[in-house]
Amino acid sequence: MDTLLTYRGRRITTADVTFVRALLAAQPHLSRRALSFAVCAAWQWTQPNGQPCDGICRGLLLTLHRAGHLVLPPPRWRTAKPWRPRTSAPPVCVDTSPLTGALRAVRPLEIRQVRRSADEGLFNSLLAQYHYLGYQQPVGAHLKYLVWGGGRPLACVAWASAPRHLGPRDRFIGWSADARRRHVRFVAYNTRFLILPWVAVPHLASHVLGRMTRLVPADWQRLYGHPIYFFETFIDPARFRGTCYRAANWQVLGRTTGRGHNAPTLRPTQPGKEVLGYPLAPEFRQRLTEG
Repeated sequence: MDTLLTYRGRRITTADVTFVRALLAAQPHLSRRALSFAVCAAWQWTQPNGQPCDGICRGLLLTLHRAGHLVLPPPRWRTAKPWRPRTSAPPVCVDTSPLTGALRAVRPLEIRQVRRSADEGLFNSLLAQYHYLGYQQPVGAHLKYLVWGGGRPLACVAWASAPRHLGPRDRFIGWSADARRRHVRFVAYNTRFLILPWVAVPHLASHVLGRMTRLVPADWQRLYGHPIYFFETFIDPARFRGTCYRAANWQVLGRTTGRGHNAPTLRPTQPGKEVLGYPLAPEFRQRLTEG
């Protein structure tokens, strides 16, 4: 069977395109979104949690449309402004008086996953105001955790889908390009870790990272329907030493090249980052390379 293209690991054949054309001819009233759901249902194209791969399918349909393989119905919603990820959040007022002392003084800690909850706005705002990288709304699978102690927020921890290509991680795991494409969803990337600036509690950061090894895999399984076997993060060595990660037994895997995300050239465009990783299972390499 002729393969027209491969999109996000899925082979698209001439028969697939013929099916979509027939669907459009039979139901010309379909919107692009409705068409995407219909294609996902017909192809049984779902995420591990059972939800349709709607976003990926719409991207595929647009690619086929632009390549002239089919003609999509006109879009029903347009915006005069180019889409940009949300990078700010309304400020909130919290108690910023200094909080110092031993870890036992603020325990027991309460760590809440706040995505799609009433506290998500607080999480977004704290990152926007106090993290040096600010806040950016994640795309794809992600989790957001607020850490509370003594009735006050102490820290924010964000997790997201891992980047597809990361040399130090890929060499450490030892997977092939095919295995990486199939299994990168089993890796979670710690995108933000913020201890609020008025909180000075020794060992708090490494303690929170230790708690994450139990919370994140369980929540990821519940929300996205598949396990996590490996954590990773980046450290800017010009700013930080990553002491809390090292204290929590994360391993230094190497440094990035500094070329940035999908850089069109082979020249560095930004400072290299230190890559750290944390295996969540003794057999993580087998789980990430099998099949």
